Amino acid sequence: MFRHISLIICLVLLGVLFLNTTAEAQKSMTVQVQEGQLRTTPSHFGKITAKTYYGDRVTVLEEKGDWKRVSVENGRGQGWMHDSALTSKQTVLRAGRSQAGTSVSHGEIALAGKGFSEEVEKEYRKNNTNLDYAWINRMETIRISSGQMENFIKDGRLVLRNEGGRP
Repeated sequence: MFRHISLIICLVLLGVLFLNTTAEAQKSMTVQVQEGQLRTTPSHFGKITAKTYYGDRVTVLEEKGDWKRVSVENGRGQGWMHDSALTSKQTVLRAGRSQAGTSVSHGEIALAGKGFSEEVEKEYRKNNTNLDYAWINRMETIRISSGQMENFIKDGRLVLRNEGGRP
């Protein structure tokens, strides 16, 4: 009798543990970058299979280090995303009471990348006239396609060790 009760208690505890693990693995998150990539492997060098956009909701299917295998809620695909591109907060842009669009100008993105607003940059330039942003502004216009990145990795015979190339 005692053996049966112990077995039942163990099975119940295992069931609760399994349900908690499954619920945690299937949590919903929001894309917090302007454009995210779903990759075939948990690596920045993994082939891009689909893209996500700011505010998209994803369901976490699996975790591996700083990477999460996710499914986009609108059925656009599955793949690995780096944790830094995701947030557990639900992101909604609103203008008054209606949903606002998510488009921003290239200049606004560049300023945000520097951590500046337009006013902050004007003040900073005024107080630091000796600084030249020409090369920074040029670098911000460079775009590398996934094909170019794959060729760079292949031609350079780069070998990734563990996640993100860390030894």
